Amino acid sequence: MHDTKSILITGGTGSFGRKFVANLLERCPWIERVVVFSRDELKQYEMSQIFPKEKYPQMRYFIGDVRDEGRVRRAIEGIDTVIHAAALKQVPAAEYNPFECIKTNILGAKNVVDACLDQGVKKVVALSTDKAAAPINLYGATKLCSDKLFVAANNARGSRDIKFSVVRYGNVFGSRGSVIPLFLKQRETGELTITDQRMTRFNITLQEGVDMVFNALENMWGGEIFVPKIPSYRILDVAEALAPDCKLREIGIRPGEKLHEEMITENDAYSTLEFDDYFVILPSLNLWSIQDYMTTFNGRRCPSGFKYSSGENSDWLSVEQLRELVETFTQTKHFRRRED
Repeated sequence: MHDTKSILITGGTGSFGRKFVANLLERCPWIERVVVFSRDELKQYEMSQIFPKEKYPQMRYFIGDVRDEGRVRRAIEGIDTVIHAAALKQVPAAEYNPFECIKTNILGAKNVVDACLDQGVKKVVALSTDKAAAPINLYGATKLCSDKLFVAANNARGSRDIKFSVVRYGNVFGSRGSVIPLFLKQRETGELTITDQRMTRFNITLQEGVDMVFNALENMWGGEIFVPKIPSYRILDVAEALAPDCKLREIGIRPGEKLHEEMITENDAYSTLEFDDYFVILPSLNLWSIQDYMTTFNGRRCPSGFKYSSGENSDWLSVEQLRELVETFTQTKHFRRRED
């Protein structure tokens, strides 16, 4: 990161973008330019109140859409590091408006890749999701395609000094559209709706997601898909942690929803390396020595048949741990409202 002088975050006004920028300003005071690129002028204004240019002269707020190739290209001029966090993420909305999701998540990714190749960027990290592994909904399929575009971009770099990598992680605790805010709202009625009592999910905090991106920026060789080792939770444990006195009503799995999430499929196992705190899915084409990579970071190959599934995880959040996370989430949410 010490060689980074300017950085741009697409979708920079979202939850990840705001947390990443807060960390960046604290950890990397030498960075001369931080560009927040997003299409929402209200969120840009709100974020500029939290990180005003008077206090943070390196901050820039650039309105634009990743669908707009010319605007993306202009925004990336003079940037050496790009974090691609812009995406349409709501599964039902993607199913109902499929090509809108394709235009943002796939064509937008292509625009970012092309602009980075043409504008002299050095490092690019794209955010992915567990839904990109063996996808069964359109959102997951578009993110899988996006992952492939960023990994394959390393093949097109020619003599350019640029690396593209991907960070893939699970559900962010308390994120919009997730089960936590839903249950917090429903517990006032005395009844929680459960899609399936067997359901499990991976869990990661927003800070852990940000830390994973910083780790990727420090250690990337280009072409990796970084997958953090994170705990799982059972949906029934979430219900017990949030509302132990509420009735549970099972409504069935929704279209495009999985019983358990995967981040590494069995078919990915032969090209996956394991490290102390994370896994790396290797690029399909050899871009560098795998043995040197394993030696440098003290890694090992995953065994044949391995898969990383929320239902077969070795690390589980207890009901008490979930309660503590909920308490932290609600306090942070209250603080954000006062801050805004």
